[in-house]
Amino acid sequence: MFSFLKKHPFAVEAFFKSSLVLTLAVEKEQLQNLIPECLQLDTFQDKWAFIAVAMVKTKDLRPKGFPQFMGNNFFLIGYRVFVRYKTNTGKNLRGLYILKSETDKKKMTFMGNIFTHYNYTTTDINEIKQKTTNEITSINSKFKILIDKIDKEISLPKQSPFLNWKQARRFAGPLPFTFTYNKETKEVLIIEGVRQNWKPTPINVINYNFEFLNTLKLENQVLANAFIINNVPYYWKKAKIEQWK
Repeated sequence: MFSFLKKHPFAVEAFFKSSLVLTLAVEKEQLQNLIPECLQLDTFQDKWAFIAVAMVKTKDLRPKGFPQFMGNNFFLIGYRVFVRYKTNTGKNLRGLYILKSETDKKKMTFMGNIFTHYNYTTTDINEIKQKTTNEITSINSKFKILIDKIDKEISLPKQSPFLNWKQARRFAGPLPFTFTYNKETKEVLIIEGVRQNWKPTPINVINYNFEFLNTLKLENQVLANAFIINNVPYYWKKAKIEQWK
């Protein structure tokens, strides 16, 4: 029964007060071993693969259809790889494979690890808003990001492989689908997200450091893009399950 519960057995809804996403580009060979056999890397120019850090402030997160007062507010952080999956009917889906998830509430860690395979841990998350900057840090998880809040035209990060923001937006995340995989049973879980008012706005990242990414020992990683999305109704459908091969 516990195994069944981890298969995202019901729809979930929330309101995203904000979703901040940094996408890092690395040569594709470095990410290949991080994803399961059923998935392929979603690449750019057949050279670059992408890993993203998403920092989401959620409001009223709850099973879909439940009243708002039963929802909870969480700060969520996800480390994801951009991937593709070909379904048994031949459809090619773009989505994300989650390596690790963090949250500021033990309740979310407990419930998230019962109903998903997203590997939640609880950590401290601190936000300091200044007039011209916004800083998000964690002592336990050893991460820090500093964002420039000055309203001006934002250029792509210097070493980004993208030529323009139109290309970069294709790898802004979150993508429509999230995938998990059980290697023993060869079951693929496909979770579809549905969103409204999705308007990613480029942001200027002054500096950043994530200890979890450091543990992956990715060489020559570069910041490919950074976006923020505000005030978005969002829900995740009940998972679909496919047998791979």
